[in-house]
Amino acid sequence: MLWITLSILALVAGLLVRQRIAAHVDRPKLTDDDVRRIESGLHVEVEEPLDLQAIREEEAEFWSESWDEPEEPYH
Repeated sequence: MLWITLSILALVAGLLVRQRIAAHVDRPKLTDDDVRRIESGLHVEVEEPLDLQAIREEEAEFWSESWDEPEEPYH
């Protein structure tokens, strides 16, 4: 019974990873020159506008994750 549960969990995790990778593959990439133009106050032309709602959701998800405390150094 345990191996069935673990198999299902592995399958779901694989599907989630695949979906997350696919979401990032089709996005346009910014070059270093684009970043420099943005930093200097100029705007950059992109093929499609940014999805600000998706950006907000990703940022909220990032900050809601738990963080491991650093380990104490051994003396």
